[in-house]
Amino acid sequence: MFNVLRAEPKSSFEYGPFKIRRMRPGRIFPGNADNALGPLSVIDHANLNIGTMVSMHEHVNDEILSYIWQGSMVHEDSSGNRTPLSPKKLMMMNAGNSFWHEETTPLVPVEMLQIFIRPREANLPGRVQFMERPNGIETGVWTLLAAPEGENTPLQIRQSVYIYDTRLEHNDKIEVPQHQGYVQYLYVMDGEISFDKTVLYKGDAISSSDIALPEIESTGNTTLLCFLVDIDAKAIMEGSISGQ
Repeated sequence: MFNVLRAEPKSSFEYGPFKIRRMRPGRIFPGNADNALGPLSVIDHANLNIGTMVSMHEHVNDEILSYIWQGSMVHEDSSGNRTPLSPKKLMMMNAGNSFWHEETTPLVPVEMLQIFIRPREANLPGRVQFMERPNGIETGVWTLLAAPEGENTPLQIRQSVYIYDTRLEHNDKIEVPQHQGYVQYLYVMDGEISFDKTVLYKGDAISSSDIALPEIESTGNTTLLCFLVDIDAKAIMEGSISGQ
């Protein structure tokens, strides 16, 4: 059985020059006692206007992927990094016992996801990783962005979660990634897709706990993210955001 989680305007809130729509992936399954989908806890779909500053603040025990879809922002952190982020440069913060960062948008507005994952263990060393891809999002193929430690991927997560993205053009068809023992969670970053007479629009998600997702078709220019999640993985609840 397929479950769809629709984008809900009522889940949006504003902080001055930026707006966030917060998604709790676990809500895709009715009756789930936890708002998280296993260790995949929170997905914030954010829009930041020019001149936004999210001042230096701390995260503890969160695994955080900053996925920039459009625009660029400047990242600074407690490790001494000061670097631009964009669709061509993504970032994973493994907050661990402590990690501080600040984000600004001095030049152009930004649309992005900030993805919070519960780590397997509390109070690991804090660190940050960057992924550069000069061509940005690939069209018609899935790119593996992040995966559990030990996998050969640009970004590593201290948890049993894989994250992919792709861009589709009108009428493109594509199979959804899968991994034995992992639940698929497909999110429409932009555009729309269809399958079996069901249409998903920007901000919608689909998942299934017992069968693989079918081949999907884009009905326009579309960007997708796919999460593969071990919903039974050991995860801690002490995260600043992911523990909520």
